Amino acid sequence: MKCSQCAFEDSKVIESRDVAVGEAIRRRRECTSCQYRFTTYERIERPQLIVIKNNGTRELFNRDKLLAGLYRATEKTSVNSLQLEQLVADIEHQIYERGEQEVSSAKIGDLVMEGLSRLNEVAYVRFASVYRRFKDIAGFERELNEIRERKTNKN
Repeated sequence: MKCSQCAFEDSKVIESRDVAVGEAIRRRRECTSCQYRFTTYERIERPQLIVIKNNGTRELFNRDKLLAGLYRATEKTSVNSLQLEQLVADIEHQIYERGEQEVSSAKIGDLVMEGLSRLNEVAYVRFASVYRRFKDIAGFERELNEIRERKTNKN
């Protein structure tokens, strides 16, 4: 594995950890030249998945784009990167389990909303504000009421 700092072509694995319930392996590496430490992930290569956007255009599913959106939604919350990796892995698993080569962005958004509602309420509302495009405070209030209702039904 090439070092991301000095581009030397040799590194050693310091630690390996199973992440995403067996769907990936996280490896901590150290460059044998400059001793820079970095992380790599190994994942099963799956068939390309096409996302149908709201405007009808199609693009390849981009795991990193989904993860970046989740990082923005969970900024300054207690949600950590391992939890986000697990959430993305769960969403990917659910999508691929359907056995279809195309999925709507709305379906992905629904899966994200469902996952975030279990992880962190603040992140859920942040994501919902972008995903559902609230135009006023009433939209936020409806979403908050849904959260309260789910909490009440859980208890």
